[in-house]
Amino acid sequence: MLTRATAGIVDRTPVFCLPGSENAAHLGTSDLVVPVVGHVVGLAAGDDHDAGADGHVHRPDDGAIDAGDLTHVDDEGAAQMVDVGSKADSERRAVARGRLTLQAATVDAIREHDIEKGDVLATARVGAIQAVKHTWETIPLCHQIPITNVDVAFDLADRAVELTVAVETVGPTGCEMEALEGVTTGLDVVWDMVKAAEKDADGQYPETSIDDVRVVEKIKR
Repeated sequence: MLTRATAGIVDRTPVFCLPGSENAAHLGTSDLVVPVVGHVVGLAAGDDHDAGADGHVHRPDDGAIDAGDLTHVDDEGAAQMVDVGSKADSERRAVARGRLTLQAATVDAIREHDIEKGDVLATARVGAIQAVKHTWETIPLCHQIPITNVDVAFDLADRAVELTVAVETVGPTGCEMEALEGVTTGLDVVWDMVKAAEKDADGQYPETSIDDVRVVEKIKR
């Protein structure tokens, strides 16, 4: 059984597990992090080549993806922080967006400031900004970067709240993770503020979901 958190491909299915979990008992040393990450990177890049027997995605132009291609993984498959000490500072901007689907009546209540807990969007705005500033504390391999600006914008649709977060920094690394953290936390705050209105008779959330969270812009200059 594996003794550390890891991931791999079993029957061409990505498997992520913690030490001692049921999945960990079925993963051997040949299923470690590099093969699964390489496979996912190839798919994300639009690569239509199937993984080979070794779990790597083989491309005719540059061969198999291995640990050397993955900046957050060392040669043995262990996680590592990227050294950006030698990189020059540059102006960077990232914009992320996501959507929280709600009942129409809940969106109307947000619009009319009729939610018992208080001003939903004002609270979520603060939550999003706080999340941006504390990203390095929640994503293990992120650098602590100087945030120079955060813009938070909400758009209310008939049955959804859309949140866009733009983050700016000056430094040697980007800020897309900070933008994503702002979006996900901001939408979480909205959900928390309106959960009493969204729960059904059984205390469940059949119509509530956070979807389509993505980076829509990344600029380096």
